[in-house]
Amino acid sequence: MAGPLGVSHLCVFSRSDAGNTHLKLALHPRGPTLTFRVDNYVLCKDIVKSQKHPISGGNEYLIPPLLVMNNIASPADANIEPIQKQLESLTTTVFQNMFPPINPQTTPPSTIKRVLLLNREKTEEGTFVLSLRHYVIRLKRPGVSRKVRKLEATEKHKNVGLPNLGRLEDAGDYLLGADGFTSASETELDTDAEVEVKETTARRVLTKTEREAIRSGEKKGSRIGGETSINKMAVKLIEIGPRMKLRLIKLEEGVCDGKVMWNEFVTKTKAEEKELDSKWEKKNKEKEQRKKIQRENVERKKQLKKNTKANAGDDAGNDDEEEYDSDMLDAMDEDGEEDVDNEAENE
Repeated sequence: MAGPLGVSHLCVFSRSDAGNTHLKLALHPRGPTLTFRVDNYVLCKDIVKSQKHPISGGNEYLIPPLLVMNNIASPADANIEPIQKQLESLTTTVFQNMFPPINPQTTPPSTIKRVLLLNREKTEEGTFVLSLRHYVIRLKRPGVSRKVRKLEATEKHKNVGLPNLGRLEDAGDYLLGADGFTSASETELDTDAEVEVKETTARRVLTKTEREAIRSGEKKGSRIGGETSINKMAVKLIEIGPRMKLRLIKLEEGVCDGKVMWNEFVTKTKAEEKELDSKWEKKNKEKEQRKKIQRENVERKKQLKKNTKANAGDDAGNDDEEEYDSDMLDAMDEDGEEDVDNEAENE
């Protein structure tokens, strides 16, 4: 069902007998499949419990996140082996294709709701791991205190009530505090955390009299609405999880059942690789032969059904005869196959 549903990537979590957690990232329909070992992880519910002001998920998950990849592809580093560079390049391509591309010149910043961060870190053993973090983006106006933003929220949202000002003598006591000064931490923000956001005002439908006045020049068209203004907004990232550290340990062809192209823990000799290649070649020939026989059987059944209908008329009983298409035959054929790589590794 991955094809009809438009699924391009499959993420499968598993746990081995030794207690290690693995993540298989497979590209549908032809692979390859990347297997990561999850060194450590933090669940979403644990991150929410650790936060003082957690946020609940809303419509952010309906929009693809912004993928930020740091220090993953480093071709200038001479200490990295060529095979490691190829693996990192493949990993970068796989993660980039998981989400639709974003054009910074045309995509409004206000439409980006989440950030997925992948950071490449070097371990003591000399290998590399990917640190995965997931954040939600919140935009706030800089230079405005929290109390003023609360008053603005009461105007936009009807379910938000006004603050209780009964014990105060002046509105300034609420905005500036009891000492007459507001907190600097509420208004001062780092300039690096500011972005320019374009906001378009709502366009108003003009009457016939107003349109005629604009054409005659008696009324300026700037009052029509629909103008675009640029405002500076402060960006705040709130982590929503999960948090994982991934280590690439295996690369194989196909979707979770193909030939192993690279394995961090298993190294084969030239003779073993040659023997494994011959097994896969024999397996592919047997697979093609089975597909050929199954297609011939399907065509024979279809021809037999046509001949039966032509001789006996429209026989309703023959309409229930089972037919297999090519996709179903491929699925049946894959179920009956054995994993040659696993057998070779066990030996």
